[in-house]
Amino acid sequence: MDPYKVLGVSKDADQETIKKAYRELAKKYHPDKYVNNPLASLAEEKLKEINEAYRILTEGGQSSDNAYKSSYNSYSGGSDFSNVRELIRRGQIANAEAILDSTNIRNAEWHYLKGLISLQRGWYDRAVNYINMACRLDPNNQEYRMALNNINQRVNSYRTYGGNMGYGNSDPCDCCFKLWCADSLCECCGGDLFSCL
Repeated sequence: MDPYKVLGVSKDADQETIKKAYRELAKKYHPDKYVNNPLASLAEEKLKEINEAYRILTEGGQSSDNAYKSSYNSYSGGSDFSNVRELIRRGQIANAEAILDSTNIRNAEWHYLKGLISLQRGWYDRAVNYINMACRLDPNNQEYRMALNNINQRVNSYRTYGGNMGYGNSDPCDCCFKLWCADSLCECCGGDLFSCL
């Protein structure tokens, strides 16, 4: 791979020209532009190639993972985790997960966000495992704890409902409680099941 060719600059290009070319290409191939597009994976590969070329051509270059994150941050203007939250809120789950998977940080928030992504995909066991780990890493975080409680209540409600086929022990208050839990869970993921609750 010739990094100059990848960035489309001459071999005698100065750092400012290299940086400008990099920014333009990073914007052109950024994941947000390829949402629900069959070319998304090709654009992601191209962006990794661009990041690596930029790393090679800049003094004291950073790892390609960091270059990827830097390009994302410079494009969307925030930290990785706040960007991931926004992508989850907008329903761009694949992009959110790609950013999470590209970072070496595996702290409580990383596990929490992986849990939200799993939840969006309907993978409740994975969601519980990730959010449970987030709670263990940051036991005083009420957001993580509330999300874990909501998921557990939701799963238990489904099990109870499925166990007695929806009949038997339920009363009107139980129905309202389940609706409230479902709404709270949706709000944790950035949605809103019932705007009046």
